[in-house]
Amino acid sequence: MFSGARCCCVSFFFVLVWWVTGCFGEDPYVFFDWTLSYITTSPLGVNQKVIGINGQFPGPTLNVTTNWNVVVNVKNELDEPVLLTWNGIQHRKNSWQDGVLGTNCPIPAGWNWTYQFQVKDQIGSFFYFPSLDFQRAAGGYGGIIINNRDVIPLPFAMPDNDITIFISDWYTKSHKKIRKDVENGRDLGVPDGILINGFGPYRYDTTSVPGGIAYQTINVEPGKTYRLRVHNVGISTSLNFRIQNHNLLLVETEGSYTVQQNYTNMDIHVGQSYSFLVTMDQNASSDYYIVASSRFVNSSGWDKATGVAILHYTNSMGPASGPLPDPPNAFDTYFSMNQARSIRLNVSAGAARPNPQGSFKYGDITVTEVFVLLNRPPELIDGKWRTTLNGISYLPPSTPLKLAQQFNILGVYKLDFPYRLMNRHPKVDTSLINGTYKGFIEIIFQNNDTAVQCYHMDGYAFFVVGMDFGVWTENSRGTYNKWDGVARSTIQVFPGAWTAILVYLDNAGIWNLRTENLDSWYLGQEVYVSVVNPETDKSEPSVPDNSIYCGLLSSLQHDQGQRFMFSSAPSVSSASRTVLSALVLAFFRYFMR
Repeated sequence: MFSGARCCCVSFFFVLVWWVTGCFGEDPYVFFDWTLSYITTSPLGVNQKVIGINGQFPGPTLNVTTNWNVVVNVKNELDEPVLLTWNGIQHRKNSWQDGVLGTNCPIPAGWNWTYQFQVKDQIGSFFYFPSLDFQRAAGGYGGIIINNRDVIPLPFAMPDNDITIFISDWYTKSHKKIRKDVENGRDLGVPDGILINGFGPYRYDTTSVPGGIAYQTINVEPGKTYRLRVHNVGISTSLNFRIQNHNLLLVETEGSYTVQQNYTNMDIHVGQSYSFLVTMDQNASSDYYIVASSRFVNSSGWDKATGVAILHYTNSMGPASGPLPDPPNAFDTYFSMNQARSIRLNVSAGAARPNPQGSFKYGDITVTEVFVLLNRPPELIDGKWRTTLNGISYLPPSTPLKLAQQFNILGVYKLDFPYRLMNRHPKVDTSLINGTYKGFIEIIFQNNDTAVQCYHMDGYAFFVVGMDFGVWTENSRGTYNKWDGVARSTIQVFPGAWTAILVYLDNAGIWNLRTENLDSWYLGQEVYVSVVNPETDKSEPSVPDNSIYCGLLSSLQHDQGQRFMFSSAPSVSSASRTVLSALVLAFFRYFMR
């Protein structure tokens, strides 16, 4: 009797929640309390401090549905300030939640802050990470899954399960030591290993892999199909991902459904995310290797930089054996570029909305502005090692750009970022791109460095329309893909090559455009894009009530309001909350009497 009543109670409670949100026309809210702290682990057999979230490394996965409101309470128990950024989440008209220095004051050690954002009109595979001072090299990252609403069908059969995989280069020295080395002009060097889901390599070779290292095992059932969401969360190394004897059917990348194609391996560059469908169609005479290995590097000394996990069928007859599946030729950038060009947008599939993604014909639009962004290897500027875009190394001001804009503080930044490399000495400056609201901007990344650079733009998915070796010219537009170039938020640029993207600037805010390679980013290879709606938009949120103030606005900060307790954030509207509270109270009184 009691068990049945309890079941009825639970069912009635969820009906109440559904009724309240439905009656008041609100999208659901989900809440997370996260504590960032150092934990001790040994992914490569050496004890080291990593950044855990609620004691987990990697951190928890945000698994939500498009249009849901996400509230994440963050408590910083590290010994330095922190910000979390949400790689690929667009934060429509709400760059206050972006979690980078241009929009937010850092969360001081011992303080708390609440992020609140809506995953508006998005689906797909993304991840979050700490954005300051090389902290991603110590962990603090986790996955983001944004699911379709039930009314929007998937362009493929529903997989039997969903698995998130993080691949990354890894160093056993601390992130503080790494950033000090970078400041002093030292190269990152060969990583100590490649991690898969925070674990070191399976001992596939007793010579190159020491014993006693814990490795990742992924358990699967024969005949079933799994969706693998694979993220390169490393700091500088392009990685090739493959599974012994299994095909990878690519279906999505960073929020866009792709033309479905099988690959035996995929180059995944720093900051990129992919979804593959993998069918367990082998005879399971043994387990199988899952491999992530470094790309485009001198093979000498890099042999140990291979991550290996185990795919274990429930009916497996024994351990994985034999050589690892072959990677592409280590220096074959042409293979990798052709692979990247083969990734196309599925123009017949809906995503977060029912209309086909390809209905927006970017090949027929008029470009408003063209920027050719040229990068260079680190160089000394005023006695310090810096990296540049168009000869400018970005200098973060003490007052975040978005706050300076909100409070009309002059002199914090300039809207004068050059369209091309200027004939002048490189300099350190706070110069922004002045974007035209609802204009189309064409950006060409020209890589004059010796390593692959990956560029990410917050607030947007951009169309990847072209890439090639050599120097971009006006004639290069003749090679552009004007129909089904994939839309994503992170793209690679090969050494001595260029990549072109088109961005429709319909998302008001100040947005970070950066290299994802932490060494280049830390030394200044980034710029912000200011997108101002010339008309008053009442739906664009103003500065959050719980905003942290710093720099020229430090006097506005009330210390005691933030320290040692979770910041407050609205959950549902006051009307909904009042009705829900009354109904829940009445409900419990009725069933518990």
